[in-house]
Amino acid sequence: MNNAGLNRRGAVEELSLEDFRASMETNYFGVLRCIHAFLPEMREKRRGCIINVSSIASRIRRSPMGPYAASKFALETLSEVVAQEVKPFNVRVAIVAPDVIETPMARGMVVPPGESLYPQCRRFAGLFGAALANPVLPSLVPEKIRDTIEAGTSRLRHPVGPDALPFLAWRGSMSDEEWANWGALDDDAWYDRVQRDFNLDARPKKCA
Repeated sequence: MNNAGLNRRGAVEELSLEDFRASMETNYFGVLRCIHAFLPEMREKRRGCIINVSSIASRIRRSPMGPYAASKFALETLSEVVAQEVKPFNVRVAIVAPDVIETPMARGMVVPPGESLYPQCRRFAGLFGAALANPVLPSLVPEKIRDTIEAGTSRLRHPVGPDALPFLAWRGSMSDEEWANWGALDDDAWYDRVQRDFNLDARPKKCA
């Protein structure tokens, strides 16, 4: 079960190459190393299950999550390929993809990554803060992992969390051009859309 994760946030222009490399090193190459270490024995014994913990961010790719989303998209590509290769050896592959879950990493996203020329960094922090107002317990993820292993299912993707499927359906309802336009809205229009689509008030809170 591959669950290690590293998050780097910020506008692409304002991040370093090292930020992107660090995300890929942990979220993608770390998983690949574990697969290389354990797959030969699974193949020889003709049994086993590889669980890769991804994120719905792999399919809902938005600023300022470029490094993280790219690494998780790469992880899901790897998982699909490995699933094809190992199925004849009775080895299963499953992708567990949580939505916004109450974790230290998620709480860290409530704080904007710093001064930026791009409003998406600040707006995303507000969106996460609004979503975490009704937190989803992290125990939901290991429960899904356990259920996936015990069920013996060959199903590849397993979204986790009450908002995972609605978020994915929402993204799927838009064309790529509409998605880019959504992310490029001015502040007022963007906050209004989030309020309308998700009933979340992501606007910055005024100090008393």
